[in-house]
Amino acid sequence: MSIDRSIIRVKAMLITTSDDGSHHLVSVNDPTDENPSGFHRLIGGSVELGATHKDAIIREVREELGAQIIDLQHLGIIENIFRFNGEVGHEIVALYTGTLNPAPVEDGGTLTESDGTVVPVVWRPIENADPAVPLYPAGIDDWVRSLRA
Repeated sequence: MSIDRSIIRVKAMLITTSDDGSHHLVSVNDPTDENPSGFHRLIGGSVELGATHKDAIIREVREELGAQIIDLQHLGIIENIFRFNGEVGHEIVALYTGTLNPAPVEDGGTLTESDGTVVPVVWRPIENADPAVPLYPAGIDDWVRSLRA
């Protein structure tokens, strides 16, 4: 799927932690020019025209994971300027936290993108994560650590 990176995109993403607070859920993404080992990204997606960012995160989690979000709370906004295979991208991301029902399995979980692509999801350690596999949006690590139980 080709994505127009010439515009600033609005996203909504979720930080959801494991029951013991030691891990958080991310999607596993293929290698890029900038990230030869691939990268992790928070769960979520684009805000559609006419929808709120709250509507977007609820819809994305329902569509991608088949789950609902319990105790949904808006955390704030983060700006993400990045490169993806050499192209500059720019996102404004509304961050949320909450618990998924049902929770994804510990191993072998997946989500389904809007284009039908199946992407693995994993529980990434909050501390001591593999530095070769960065987490996006950039700068999100401090937000994730602040939610640690």
